[in-house]
Amino acid sequence: MPASDKTPPARSTPVRTTGPARTQVRPATEGWTQKKDAEGRPLLQFASPKRGKPPVHLADMTPEERIAKVKELGLPGFRAKQLSTHYFTHYTSDPAHMTDLPAEQREELVGGMLPPLMTEVRRLTTDRGDTIKFLWRLHDGALVESVLMRYPGRITLCVSSQAGCGMNCPFCATGQAGLTRNMSTAEIVEQIVRANRAIANGELGGKKRDDHSMERVSNIVFMGMGEPLANYKRVMDAVRVMVAPQPNGLGMSARGITVSTVGLVPAIRKLADENIPVTFALSLHASDDQLRDELIPVNSRWKVDEALDAAREYFEKTGRRVSIEYALIKDMNDHAWRADLLAEKLNARGRGWVHVNPIPLNPTPGSIWTSSDIDVQNEFVRRLNDAGIPTTLRDTRGKEIDGACGQLVATTEDEAAAAAMA
Repeated sequence: MPASDKTPPARSTPVRTTGPARTQVRPATEGWTQKKDAEGRPLLQFASPKRGKPPVHLADMTPEERIAKVKELGLPGFRAKQLSTHYFTHYTSDPAHMTDLPAEQREELVGGMLPPLMTEVRRLTTDRGDTIKFLWRLHDGALVESVLMRYPGRITLCVSSQAGCGMNCPFCATGQAGLTRNMSTAEIVEQIVRANRAIANGELGGKKRDDHSMERVSNIVFMGMGEPLANYKRVMDAVRVMVAPQPNGLGMSARGITVSTVGLVPAIRKLADENIPVTFALSLHASDDQLRDELIPVNSRWKVDEALDAAREYFEKTGRRVSIEYALIKDMNDHAWRADLLAEKLNARGRGWVHVNPIPLNPTPGSIWTSSDIDVQNEFVRRLNDAGIPTTLRDTRGKEIDGACGQLVATTEDEAAAAAMA
């Protein structure tokens, strides 16, 4: 059990600090209409709409199922390991590269085990070349995005787990589109394999001479399109494939994988029992229920304290420090008293169990949804650090290519480009 304080003190009534009065901007939709239920509340979509299922792929199967499938195709079971090696180690689905397979059966075997899952519609790259945003078209025409980023000593991929999102958060471009469908296990994994292929081909720039890190994706953040815990089984199956040793999986470290949620409390508790030491991130964005009800509609189901209790339980069961994600939005959730309230709530649950990652909201010209002023950001961070909460303002990548947090969405232009390829 972690050595930090396990017994939270009695919770006091939050005290708002005094100081110059600042404007309180309320959340409001701009340029789109938020979906509402019959009672006028923001609509939450937990169930995936019924659509045609993607083809079953090697990454959807266990090693035993792969062997059985290969035998069903009329070949000896050891061919499954060869296919897994090509896919998870060499990052290829191209039969032409699989010369160790019998030529006369190669096309049928690869077609049956590694069917096409996604087509690259377009990619956008930053000037420095160290960030790439991919737009993928899935088998049924659904569009998803993933973002590949090089940092000193590591390469991170932001993956999507759903086409669209059903959580309906008004400040998130993905949430505005609603939920198209859940992604399959293999569709999630395929994003990593395709990113690794791009890296191997030298398509990701930004590597410095003194950087001797491995040239493949080392870190995964489930912060692309979708609410990962609303697609729980497929996300966890994908994580198991990620951490499985090569050639049966990608051989990644679970500690380099971050699973994020807006606060699906039962699923957080389920995640804590998985015995897979991923990093857990709670997208909080407001420390008081009044504002969070408006910013994060799922807060109508599970309140701030319930989500924080579940996050603390995750730490107690796993020993893994929890991340709190907090988008700083000008005059909406960046007030000093909200930093104080957040610190109070976190400290009430003990010390040493949490780290806060504020991130300036990616600004939209002329919108009420814009990033906090620099001095306000710094004050928010200072108050949390002074209260003993480790806090780091997060680096934002991909803003110029609409690839940063909250910006992933299939635009009309994307849909037209995808339609032209169909």
